[in-house]
Amino acid sequence: MALIQPAPSTPADVLANRPLDIPPEAVAEMTEAEWYAKVYRGDDVPQLTLRAILMGSVLGFFLAFTNLYIGLKTGWHLGVAITACILSYSIWTFFVGVGVAKTPMSILENNCMQSTASAAGYSTGGTMVSAIAALLILSATPENPLGTHLPIGVLVGWTVFLAILGVVLAIPMKRNLINNERLKFPSGLASAVTLQSLYASGSEASKKAKALLVSAVFGAIWPPLTELNVKGGEPLLTGSLKIFDWLPIGGFTKGEGGERIPAKASDWTIAWDVNPVMVAAGALVGVRVAAWMAIGGLVLAFVAGPWGQEQAWTNLNGKEIYAVSAPGKAWRELGLWLGAPILVASGVLSFLFQWRSILRAFQSFGGGAKAAADEDPRVAETEVPTSWFGLGMLVSGAGVVTIAAMYFEVPVHLGVLAVGMTFALALVAARITGESDITPTGAMGKIMQLTYGVLLPQSATANLMTAGITAGAASSCADLLTDLKSGYVLGANPRRQFLAQVFGIIPGTIATVIGFRILVPDATALTGTGDTPAAFPAPSAQAWKAVAEVFREGIGNMHPAHQNAIALGLAFGTALVLAERFLPKLKPYLPSASGLGLGFILPFNYPLAMFAGALLTFGWEKLSEKTAKDYVVPVSSGIIAGVSIVGVLVQAINNFVLGGGGGH
Repeated sequence: MALIQPAPSTPADVLANRPLDIPPEAVAEMTEAEWYAKVYRGDDVPQLTLRAILMGSVLGFFLAFTNLYIGLKTGWHLGVAITACILSYSIWTFFVGVGVAKTPMSILENNCMQSTASAAGYSTGGTMVSAIAALLILSATPENPLGTHLPIGVLVGWTVFLAILGVVLAIPMKRNLINNERLKFPSGLASAVTLQSLYASGSEASKKAKALLVSAVFGAIWPPLTELNVKGGEPLLTGSLKIFDWLPIGGFTKGEGGERIPAKASDWTIAWDVNPVMVAAGALVGVRVAAWMAIGGLVLAFVAGPWGQEQAWTNLNGKEIYAVSAPGKAWRELGLWLGAPILVASGVLSFLFQWRSILRAFQSFGGGAKAAADEDPRVAETEVPTSWFGLGMLVSGAGVVTIAAMYFEVPVHLGVLAVGMTFALALVAARITGESDITPTGAMGKIMQLTYGVLLPQSATANLMTAGITAGAASSCADLLTDLKSGYVLGANPRRQFLAQVFGIIPGTIATVIGFRILVPDATALTGTGDTPAAFPAPSAQAWKAVAEVFREGIGNMHPAHQNAIALGLAFGTALVLAERFLPKLKPYLPSASGLGLGFILPFNYPLAMFAGALLTFGWEKLSEKTAKDYVVPVSSGIIAGVSIVGVLVQAINNFVLGGGGGH
């Protein structure tokens, strides 16, 4: 198989590479045998071309800044594939129109392009907004308040090896989750639908591109207004509206003298964000998941949080601490220990019920590959071979273990254990992504933090970075599977798409490393200074840091309320899966485990905004299903891109032009 294919060069080539007549939604319901018979385009249709790789690398480079910005603000990563598809199609159509390019980019070329862009823009930044940011916060001391950044070379190597590890982990999962079980992977399916519609009608493509552009301009308005420090070191507009403070709510804040002051709703992060980025994100998630996210957040604010403020406990050092020290910290002090176990229990148990798939996955490491080929010879010709998995695991695993041992205080044998555990937890993350479109990388990282909190209790650095192995690799793994879903319903060759994903790792790494240094020049950008709030709260990093510090002080210092929350979360997540399994008719009425778990581990202003976005999409669909289907994705993606890209520029101006420093 030639590595790079020639692009279509004649009108006949373009005609031969036209999209399928079968809608992606219909393909998504087909069996693997039907897919080979009716959908697979074979090895003759170009998809991995030089122009597809270059376009994906350039777009992914800039979209990596987008996800870095959102991740540092919210702890979330959002898919960039659809945005890349629309931009690529529009840009290449323009190139053809002005004579720069001879032929338009085919649908399968654009599909490979999105894999490269997605690898660059999504799968390389996860560890930067969690473990790396947390490590920077931990490095800040009274003597060194700015903290100490990791050397650039270490950061680049770590990011590259984690991304490769995640990509190769997807190899044995792909056929089970996509071909056989046909999990939705909503973003992947949406990307395929978007590409199909772009190629179906030039006028429709033009309208979608314009919708994305107008939405991006709208999104770009907000960062200069709410984040640019031009008014005496403050932005022109407040970024949060406290419009829910009339709600009766429990709990309290403390005055300067330590007196209790009744809490307001905004103290519990129940407020409205002026920035529309999370509304746009909610429009892509859907009502069920977003609604249960909001419910989880409300339970935390109205019930669990006020209760936690009253739960005092004297730790082993004789210090009295509370399960919730302040309303605004409830999501990371108590909600984390409820939400993460729900995600873990539901994900693990759901996967265990698919024991046949588990057997097939492990069989593919050896004799199972031959058995699969015997089922259908085309499997061996199209799926990524087991040898690639073995080589990739050897290279990436060795790189991760070496850097962890040299720089992050992780003994070699425990580094090897971390890589092995990462494979098991990536299976869980991939399944949750396939079902809900949300990759719970934070929850997966918590499993590792709990494990290494016992194995290496005195090393916060080792605790953070072993968790970073799992979170980074799981994110990359889920991203590739999402892209492979898109390629699957378009009839693409998965081997070539795998290579496209690998090509995107380098530009994505360069962008995220540069972007992190621009947005976070020192630790005060994450912690704030004095009365000045942090420019980037980095909720994922703050949560990871808190867990690492607990284990550094000793597992016995974990608050009993937190221990009870873990038990409750595990029990509830298990009960939800069992109910769905044995009472399938009740599934539409049962809570979404992914939504509920995530609702507990996010500040409520984010689930609130996402629920509003999901409701807007729901209403739009009721008014006009066709226009909603055509424009929800480009409008939402445009807003996200506009807010994020301009937001990066605004923070660079704040830090390096206006002289605000990291905390301004």
